Amino acid sequence: MLILNDAQKQLFHQDGLILVDRMIDDDTVDVLRDAFERIFNGEFETGTLPDEVNWQLGKSDPELTRQICNAWKADRKIARVILSAEIGKMVADLMDWPGTRVMQDNAIWKPAGAKSIGYHQDNAYLSWFEPAEICTVWIALDDVEAENGTMELVRGSHRWSHAKPEGDFHAPENYRAPMIKFADIEGVKPDIVPVAVSRGCGSIHHGWTWHGSGANTGSSPRRSLVLHAMSSKVEFVRDNFHQGTGPIYSRYARLDSAEMDENYFPIIWRRDGYSSSGIAQHLQRG
Repeated sequence: MLILNDAQKQLFHQDGLILVDRMIDDDTVDVLRDAFERIFNGEFETGTLPDEVNWQLGKSDPELTRQICNAWKADRKIARVILSAEIGKMVADLMDWPGTRVMQDNAIWKPAGAKSIGYHQDNAYLSWFEPAEICTVWIALDDVEAENGTMELVRGSHRWSHAKPEGDFHAPENYRAPMIKFADIEGVKPDIVPVAVSRGCGSIHHGWTWHGSGANTGSSPRRSLVLHAMSSKVEFVRDNFHQGTGPIYSRYARLDSAEMDENYFPIIWRRDGYSSSGIAQHLQRG
């Protein structure tokens, strides 16, 4: 069971991050690695294209980190993890939310030699809904060390001033530069925490925590499945659709309401026992 104790919760609020042991078992890791092979090869089990397909075999630059967003819509093996009520409850308890929705997932594959991902704060891209905050669950599908280009988190940076996005996201020359700039503004020396964990383990971080990752200078790949979770009570902010990732996900906005459609942003757990009714049907079709 994914249950965080009081000490872990306190550490999360203090540091803006925690490392978590055994989020998924080894059998599930193997299932997800097989699913990654399929989706990055353009094989989408459900027939539904993910919202963002940023890398495909034979078409994309092999030196870039591979990324697909909302793979849960395309592959039910991935959906079984992303739509987990157990993960939803853990996040809601940690963030003191009434429930948890899926904002987006990321399937990330950084092969040996792949380049960096620039430092950023997730919440800086999210003004197209409110409350504009997320909590990120990051699950390693490989044993990862700093040399594998694992994710780096900056302890306590969720308490820094909020910054607007800047710099290149994919393969910047200096992937830490935006974070270093704002650390200087805050007058602090950044305390960088590499997420060096075994497969099936991972981390959870606050939406204002600075993070990024260096190039994979090791000999093995670094694969991870990521859930960007938001409160079950969020609503669209129509005036801000042009900002951040709004142009992509505003396509699911209703014409007459700020309500978020559960078909596209499902509620995976709520304190009253509710979850989106379509989840069970979606998973059973596989």
